[in-house]
Amino acid sequence: MLPLFLILILLLLLLAFCYGVYRFVLYAPVGRQNIPQHLPRGEQYDPWREEMLRLIEELLQLPQERVYIRSKDGLRLAGDYFAGQPGRPLHICCHGYRGMGVRDFCGGAQTLLSRGDGVLLIHQRAQGDSQGHTMTFGIKERDDVLRWAQYCADRFPGTPLFLHGISMGAATVLMAAALPLPQAVKGILADCPYDLPRDIIVLTATKAGFPGRVLWPFLRLGAFLFGGFRFGTLCCHEAVKQTPVPILILHGEDDRFVPAYMSEPMAAANPARVTRFTFPTAGHGMSYLVDTPRYRAITQAFIDSCLN
Repeated sequence: MLPLFLILILLLLLLAFCYGVYRFVLYAPVGRQNIPQHLPRGEQYDPWREEMLRLIEELLQLPQERVYIRSKDGLRLAGDYFAGQPGRPLHICCHGYRGMGVRDFCGGAQTLLSRGDGVLLIHQRAQGDSQGHTMTFGIKERDDVLRWAQYCADRFPGTPLFLHGISMGAATVLMAAALPLPQAVKGILADCPYDLPRDIIVLTATKAGFPGRVLWPFLRLGAFLFGGFRFGTLCCHEAVKQTPVPILILHGEDDRFVPAYMSEPMAAANPARVTRFTFPTAGHGMSYLVDTPRYRAITQAFIDSCLN
């Protein structure tokens, strides 16, 4: 009887530990992450803080419509739609981990709107006004992007669509490249993506002082037991191999969260379709602010080339 009792105790401890790891990495409670003005701190961000706050406030003041769809697994997903001029492209923008579209795309969205284009800032599952509590690093989010693309193609027939993403959102739109996207999707723009969810999670945990490789199996089990999904082997470089959609990747060379080397496999996987640019001195998601003229020139040239 004693061995059985000990086995039960060990099993309960294992489940508790897996839940703790799941909760820390994948669970997204409602909190300050959903406040637009909640910005990261540090030497790479503080010099741009006032500019980001200004851009956020300007974007919040623009006319917008809150729209909703249903995910494949039944969640109500939200998005903020900024109308463009008739006939102009519509850009579906996916924010990053514990992010917000109005924050992550505060400058990029305004650049697109200044062209007369429309913008849809989606709220990724478990974040913002979207339902759910589990973030999946692109595994389930890619299907959400497909649903958003289908929604936009149905609501705005004949309108060219572009998928944009930053950080986890960038990995999400790249993973979505392997799905049957509507023909209206003309291009994908990914800013500072990682390739494999495992690699960015292990790296981030290790940098924080935790044994990332040791914790990974427990996180995988926690994701399955408490998050209802499997990480599997899904990665961005495999997703982009066969896509017919042109892809632009941008990455800051001084990215200390998702190192620039993590986007190299995607460019190598499909050089005929994937173009990659890096930005010296730019931190994570900061390429737009560090070199706005070059960032705008590259992205606008890519969009125009996809429309011709």
